[in-house]
Amino acid sequence: MREREEAVRRWFSMWLHQTDTGICGLFTEDCEYIESWGPRYVGSREIAHWFQEWNTRGRVIRWDIQDFLHCGSQTAVTWHFEDQMADGASENFDGVSLIRWTDENTICFLKEYGCRLPHYDPYRGHK
Repeated sequence: MREREEAVRRWFSMWLHQTDTGICGLFTEDCEYIESWGPRYVGSREIAHWFQEWNTRGRVIRWDIQDFLHCGSQTAVTWHFEDQMADGASENFDGVSLIRWTDENTICFLKEYGCRLPHYDPYRGHK
């Protein structure tokens, strides 16, 4: 479990430092990566290309891990994310990454889910 947690921490750190320190070793050649709003990347090379291209347009400000949940060959990671784009737009949301690992602890599938902030009570004032 520790090796898997370190791999996730390394992935998040790459984004925070805008530096690819081993994407192709972290993900399998045929890995499927799905972002929370729909984009899908297939293969470690495409993931590395997306990483490089995205970092020309924005910067990840925070990507804080809150918890790891492990079950067999899968891990769920809860986190908080913030970015700042070159055009002035920014995002701030909580999320979960569902990860499937190979026997060698390489990521072969990752799917993100996001939860917009701020959270609110839709019934406040309607009771």
